[in-house]
Amino acid sequence: MSTLLAQTILYIEDDPASRSLVERTLRHAGYRVLIAERGLEGIDIARRETPDLILTDINLPDLSGRELTTTLRSDVRFKKTPIVALTAQAYDEARNMAMAAGANGYLTKPVDVEGLPAKLEFYLKGGQDFIEAANLSQAQTRYVQEVVGRLEKQIRELESSNSALRRLDKMKDTFIQLTAHELRTPLTLVYGYSRLLEDSSPVKDLIETDPGTQTLMVGLQEAITRMQRIINEILTISRIMTHQIDLSIGPVNPGMVMEKTIKDRESVLYARPVNIHFDRTTWPDRMRADSDLLLLVFGNLLENAIKYTPDGGDIYLTASATEHSIRISVRDTGIGVALDEQTRIFDRFHTAGDTQLHSTSKVQFRGGGLGLGLAICQGIVEAHGGRIWVESPGLDPEACPGSEFIVVLPAVETAAKATTTASQA
Repeated sequence: MSTLLAQTILYIEDDPASRSLVERTLRHAGYRVLIAERGLEGIDIARRETPDLILTDINLPDLSGRELTTTLRSDVRFKKTPIVALTAQAYDEARNMAMAAGANGYLTKPVDVEGLPAKLEFYLKGGQDFIEAANLSQAQTRYVQEVVGRLEKQIRELESSNSALRRLDKMKDTFIQLTAHELRTPLTLVYGYSRLLEDSSPVKDLIETDPGTQTLMVGLQEAITRMQRIINEILTISRIMTHQIDLSIGPVNPGMVMEKTIKDRESVLYARPVNIHFDRTTWPDRMRADSDLLLLVFGNLLENAIKYTPDGGDIYLTASATEHSIRISVRDTGIGVALDEQTRIFDRFHTAGDTQLHSTSKVQFRGGGLGLGLAICQGIVEAHGGRIWVESPGLDPEACPGSEFIVVLPAVETAAKATTTASQA
């Protein structure tokens, strides 16, 4: 009995009734039982636990029991592991195909609960069901045909799904672009009317005498400005998505661009007391790029650093140049970026954290946004022929390990090629 206690059986079955019956029977017999409801789940458990015997149904929701067996047999750890089919398919062809796939035995349902432990002990001790060589050869041919047929069907289904997804993706891109344009028109009117209202004599007089009116007008202008920025972000990302971003390459002083980026956010830095470390004299003073788009990249990266750095934290803005490239770094002492998020944060509309706690502020500590800032940065940098990535030990709001966003832009010759490509796209 002590031997049985040390033995582990993995049972892969999608039918709850069969699963429960077999599990109780095996546990009562002294085995340690692992359960999986799908083939892929069973493979993962097998690789993790290396059971002494694997018992599997043939008809599973994803892989068939035969395909699961073949997959496991390709792993050296399961070359000699007993794999037994337990299924309602009682006909000889199904049994022979299971054996051709690599199974050691084949048991049929309904389960003989009294005889099951003895049968499994037979397989655990090296026993194997017999199949004639001729039947095995025919079953192997039939099994290969089955696998190829299923593969063809799945490929056709994937192609159909991918085609539908591409159509939906194109519709989504078109909808985003049209929506942004439709919103821009009435917002322009709202902005114009608000300026006319603010410039009218009665309102001017009211603003001077009533602080509440002045607060309302300032709030209105700030809301309009924020909405304009959101719409511009959506338009920019829609151009990136449709490869319609045009670069206007010219001489640029990157240090001057970063200096302007900081100056444009003086009010933000006043509201969020973080320490900006920037020495323009250490920056390269010339490169070729689209200055307006570079300003947008620097702005998004700086705002991102401000947003995830607690009050009193530090943000370091540095750059260096080689003969072939310019490397720009935005490093902060903020909460960091989770390891599994470090590639996804550049996806369009990706936001870190719980969207239920989403804040409309783009710069308040851990505030939210549309999830477009870093995607826009990536699109612009790649349009220049460069690349962008993040380095961080991980996410820790308490220890604040920080993160560093790095942009590498190419030399003039590569940038010029990127401009031509972007213009032609």
